[in-house]
Amino acid sequence: MIDKQQTIQTHAKHGTDTGSTTVQIALLTERINNLSVHLTANRKDKHGQRGLQLLNGQRRRLLKYLERTNYDQYIALTDQLKIRRGQRIVR
Repeated sequence: MIDKQQTIQTHAKHGTDTGSTTVQIALLTERINNLSVHLTANRKDKHGQRGLQLLNGQRRRLLKYLERTNYDQYIALTDQLKIRRGQRIVR
């Protein structure tokens, strides 16, 4: 089960911060990990698989935004949450 309040307190920038990018990514990561465990036991849950894909896409978009706006925070958060980073494309 996800302890939402503890996750928010861990990743919040200040006392009333509940919707910053880092908090949203941390909450999505908790939900993704929880759903992944569920899907290992219930392989035929196609609706759950679709939900997992949607959550991954949302988290990927938020990570892309964070990488664009605050790269140091992006590196720290991905290391803390153990999220694999994609290859950086230098243009």
